[in-house]
Amino acid sequence: MNNQLYGNLIFELSRPGRCGYSLPKNKFGHHEVPAEMRRKADAELPECDELTVVRHYTNLSNNNFGVNNGFYPLGSCTMKYNPIINEEIAAMPQFAAIHPLQPEDTCQGALQVYYDMQKALAAITGLEEFTLNPFAGAHGELTGLMIIRAYHQSRGDMKRTKVIVPDSAHGTNPASAAVCGLEIIEVKSTAEGVVDVNDLRGLLDDTVAAMMMTNPNTLGLFEPEIPEIQRLVHECGGLMYYDGANLNPMLGVCRPGDMGFDVMHINLHKTFSTPHGGGGPGSGPVGVRKGLEKFLPVPKVEKIGDTYHIVTNGEGNIHVGEFFGNFGVMLKAYTYILTLGNEHIKLVGPLATLNANYIKESLKDCYELPIGSVCKHEFVFNGLKYKSTGVTTMDVAKRLLDYGYHAPTIYFPLLFHEAMMIEPTENESKETIDSFIGTLRKIAEEAASNPDVVKTAPHNTPTGRVDDVLAAKQPILTWKQMKSI
Repeated sequence: MNNQLYGNLIFELSRPGRCGYSLPKNKFGHHEVPAEMRRKADAELPECDELTVVRHYTNLSNNNFGVNNGFYPLGSCTMKYNPIINEEIAAMPQFAAIHPLQPEDTCQGALQVYYDMQKALAAITGLEEFTLNPFAGAHGELTGLMIIRAYHQSRGDMKRTKVIVPDSAHGTNPASAAVCGLEIIEVKSTAEGVVDVNDLRGLLDDTVAAMMMTNPNTLGLFEPEIPEIQRLVHECGGLMYYDGANLNPMLGVCRPGDMGFDVMHINLHKTFSTPHGGGGPGSGPVGVRKGLEKFLPVPKVEKIGDTYHIVTNGEGNIHVGEFFGNFGVMLKAYTYILTLGNEHIKLVGPLATLNANYIKESLKDCYELPIGSVCKHEFVFNGLKYKSTGVTTMDVAKRLLDYGYHAPTIYFPLLFHEAMMIEPTENESKETIDSFIGTLRKIAEEAASNPDVVKTAPHNTPTGRVDDVLAAKQPILTWKQMKSI
């Protein structure tokens, strides 16, 4: 590759008068653009031949990193392999070309997928019924909290306005509660990284609407006190909300409904393989226990006899979208579930847990492990074990890029100053994991013998170490800005 040519911005490849393609003459007639809508000067666009443009963007695409071309140990967000069959099914014209307003009798297949997906998620989670309407995990959280609030209000219990959230929770938990008009109460964690039940007891009263929990939690630890926690919350009249962001290691092991949770959301774009890199698309179905079904949002799909019907009225009066969410994402997740089947979906959780614990135990001699107990699908190091080198978690993450690995989540959760969260998922082979372990060990050795090479990384990427603070405060967003520097 000619880095001189293809590492540049497209504007730098521009030459006056050069073009690649001219649109054919409009065969439908000539229409003048009104004078008030016309530009006073030509748009400042790059002028390039077609081949230069194609090569430029093709080479840029080669700089993208994804699960398909490398190991992606991104903790807190399960960047799981998305099998190609998922894409093939979602792209079938029988699904891709339908319209949400066409008559029911012309889209019975799509409605059946929606209905069967609801039932599959209910079986997997131990809950009674699901809605697939929410468009993302945070949207699902908001929907779940709206359901909880509607439940309390339906009983005339208007003073329940508080939501208890662990200090280790994902940031979306308190954000969703605030958007729903609820007050956030934080419950502390123990030294072992799980909810402090004694602290919780002092927070419970008749103003508590719900408690939100992620299990396993953000440290990758299973919450052992859930039976006691759900008993205490239910006794004070509150409901239990399950954040399904970390549901992956629970598949085939246990179900939130069986633990005593009343409402939950699932990230289809995490647990069930559909891709969500680059900010979307997502899907955050919400499930409820028996007795809360009437509060689920509409529209929804019901089966009467052998026919599927769209129901647009419900008692809950909760609306989170006019249609049925991201149907293409549901198709991919549905395909994933059917491909694995009941037998093999039970292997997902145990394999993800095995891989995470293998990495943790293999590296704890050179990376600080603040909590040494058995983890689930992810775990957290607190940077290098020996801090005297001055090499930070940020430095380690940047150096990983030089070796062809995507960096894990860093500086989250906030419980540890140099947090580095690693999540391998169940898909990775032992050879891949061993290679990753070897690379992290090598970086630890470099930090001790030649710390500057780690502190100045990355060295092999198209862009070197950037000034994150400057980029956030003074971003260069246009070609004109760049020319003026």
